[in-house]
Amino acid sequence: MSDIVLTAQGLTKQYKKQLAVDHVDFQIRKGMVCGLVGPNGAGKTTIMKMFGGLVFPTAGSFSIFGEETEKGLCHARSRMSFMIETPYAKAELSARDNIEKLRLQKGIPDPKRVDEVLELVGLQDAGKKPASKFSLGMRQRLGIAGALLSKPEIMVLDEPVNGLDPEGIIQIRNMLKRLNEEEKVTILISSHLLAELSLLCTDYLFLRKGRLVQEISSEDLHKQCGEYYHVHTDDDARALAILQNKLGITECDVLKDGSLRIFERMDEQPLISRTLYENGLIPVTLHVHEADLESYYLKLVGEDNVEYSESDAASDKA
Repeated sequence: MSDIVLTAQGLTKQYKKQLAVDHVDFQIRKGMVCGLVGPNGAGKTTIMKMFGGLVFPTAGSFSIFGEETEKGLCHARSRMSFMIETPYAKAELSARDNIEKLRLQKGIPDPKRVDEVLELVGLQDAGKKPASKFSLGMRQRLGIAGALLSKPEIMVLDEPVNGLDPEGIIQIRNMLKRLNEEEKVTILISSHLLAELSLLCTDYLFLRKGRLVQEISSEDLHKQCGEYYHVHTDDDARALAILQNKLGITECDVLKDGSLRIFERMDEQPLISRTLYENGLIPVTLHVHEADLESYYLKLVGEDNVEYSESDAASDKA
């Protein structure tokens, strides 16, 4: 039996003149925690909505557990849970009453499951407080509780830690890791907190303006990020010229503040420092960094491409 649980083949969605998702192909295997990475307007939410049956593709196809027909997809979605955009809750009901209502709607027989999921997300002490008075973070927790209710094999989560404080983010991250590692739950997740994704994901799909820019595993991403020197002196422009002329360094970037990132001679820090000093420069900063997910993404798509127009962003939330 194939371990591929989600596939997209030429998946495309167009809203009038706006191409929200542009011929995207990928496969997600059982047990992955796959991060959808990209700014507003990249197509992340639209892809999730198509898997959830909330919008229909303009072209291409997708499958869930190998199912592609309307009947087959309906059955396959019963093995999944979705939290896309702002979680729905009855404003006048408490956290427990909201989840109990959802349990009855889904036909889940065990009433103890309500308290289990509320404890998992840290809402066991929410009491009778109505959802209308919940903070954004509490509403996110409630949405995740609802997504956990049916013990899904796949969870599709759109910005699940939005609005949470640092403690809450850590709690949800640890819970998702535990579900993945112990229960083998496959997770498709998007977040604008790229550093947080890097602590959770096993694989990544990088998106830009509806197109899949790169598909990469966490292991390969770590290798490609690699290390670099961050160099800042009292004259960065002259420092760049000296390092190029004296040491033949060519693999480097100039940052907005003029400081340098150097991606070669990683075992020769004393030589770089001495060369700068002997040529009359004072190294203010010279230390090794490991590129993070955000730096890698900016390098992959170009920093100028990260900001999109409102019409692009709207297509991702349509």
